[in-house]
Amino acid sequence: MTRPAIDLDYIVLDCPDTAALAAFYGEMLGWDIVRSEKDWTILQGPGNLRLAFQQAEDFVPLKWPSEGIKSHLDLVVDDMAASEEYVVGLGATKVTGPLDQPSFTVFRDPVGHLFCLCLR
Repeated sequence: MTRPAIDLDYIVLDCPDTAALAAFYGEMLGWDIVRSEKDWTILQGPGNLRLAFQQAEDFVPLKWPSEGIKSHLDLVVDDMAASEEYVVGLGATKVTGPLDQPSFTVFRDPVGHLFCLCLR
């Protein structure tokens, strides 16, 4: 069987306010908002990388670690201390717990999605 053309379009995060969460990730990643509507906002990164935000008024973050991680973003950094300070200044919350490691740090974004800063 020949594989049909199937490509990844977006990684989508549900959230109660798409513009606010897109602004957080846009500032953190240096990406631009290329589309913004009440219920859908898109960030454009380098090449074909895009991150989208879909309105979900009833969004409730996972209770980690008891509910597991399910999915998260791994973001690579060169300077862990400076990057941690930067994302916390933007509104992220550092998570401490059973996965504390020197090579990565777990955070929650302003609505509670988990993401990691990982040393390059």
